[in-house]
This record gives sequence, structure tokens and C-alpha cells, in this order.
Amino acid sequence: MPKDRNPRSSESPTEDLLKPRDAAVELRVSFPTIKQWIYKKKIRSVCTPGGHHRIPQSEVDRLLFRTRAKTEPQRNLLMRRLSGRNQLVGRIERVQISGLMAEVIISIGEQQITSIITARSARDMSLKPGQTAAALIKATEVMILRV
Repeated sequence: MPKDRNPRSSESPTEDLLKPRDAAVELRVSFPTIKQWIYKKKIRSVCTPGGHHRIPQSEVDRLLFRTRAKTEPQRNLLMRRLSGRNQLVGRIERVQISGLMAEVIISIGEQQITSIITARSARDMSLKPGQTAAALIKATEVMILRV
């Protein structure tokens, strides 16, 4: 999924900016929906000198969980029918497979969670950077769910 990572933003010099179409893919909504959100000021965007809209990654992260589950029953289904309540939905930043193990880094808002899982699990879930995933926090470990 090619992204236009463009640091031309007045908010933060390191803020990643996405094309509306790429933001729509990450949020799993249509491109026209993103455009309407921009026009109705439901999502913050930055206008380039050429007049094109770019959406800060922080806005996509802010809306990521909301677009997945709008009602309580939908949110309960999103929890993957697991007993664990401490699930954090975010975007996969990096998957590094080495031998039998894989390191998965998930970005949730402005923070990152790192989990070490088996390489086979990472391959079975087809984990790739840019995908949405949930981190399930247990007492002493973090598990990854592909969303």
C-alpha cells in the first residue's frame, strides 16, 4: 500500500501525512466518505500548496477504533470473543521475522507496543506493516490479533 509520507505540516515537523485514499484504506471506509469528512470537518486535514488534502496519521489513529465499531454490540464483536478486556487496536509499524520468532511493533496513537510471537503465527496471520491489528495485554505478555 503506497503512502505519500509527506512531512509538510504546520502542526509537527515529523507528522506523517497520508493521501485521502490511503487514509480511507486504513480506516476501511470509502474515498467519498473521507472527502465528506474533510468537508464537514469531521477529520482534520492539511492543504498542500497545490490544493490537495493530506490527512495526518494521528487523525487516522484517532478514528481507527471508532470506525470499526459504532455500537456496543459491534464493539463486543470486535473484541474477538476473547475473555481479555485489555485490547488495543492500532496499526502495524514493523514485522521482523528471524528464525522461530517474530517481533511485531504496533503503533497505537503516539505510542508503540512490541510483541515477540512465533514466526509461524506472524506468517499465518500474514502480518504486514500498515495493517490494522489488536494487541491483547495479559498480565505479563502481549499477544497480537490480526483485525
